[in-house]
Amino acid sequence: MIVTRLDRVLADRKMQSKELAEITGISEVNISRFKTGKITAVRFSTLNALCEALKCQPADLLEWHEE
Repeated sequence: MIVTRLDRVLADRKMQSKELAEITGISEVNISRFKTGKITAVRFSTLNALCEALKCQPADLLEWHEE
C-alpha cells in the first residue's frame, strides 16, 4: 500500500495547504485529496510541482507499506 506523507512535509516546512496551492497552481481540493491519500493516481507534473515547491524528493511524499 502506498501512503502519502504530504501532511508531514507541510508541517516540517511550516506551510499550509492554501499556500502550497497558490505556489503550485494545484487546487486546494486536489492537495487535500493527496494529503489524505484519497487519490488513486498522481501525474508526474503534479509530483514535480509539489517537490519543486517543497524542495523535497518524491520519496518524501510517498511511502510504501506492506499490507
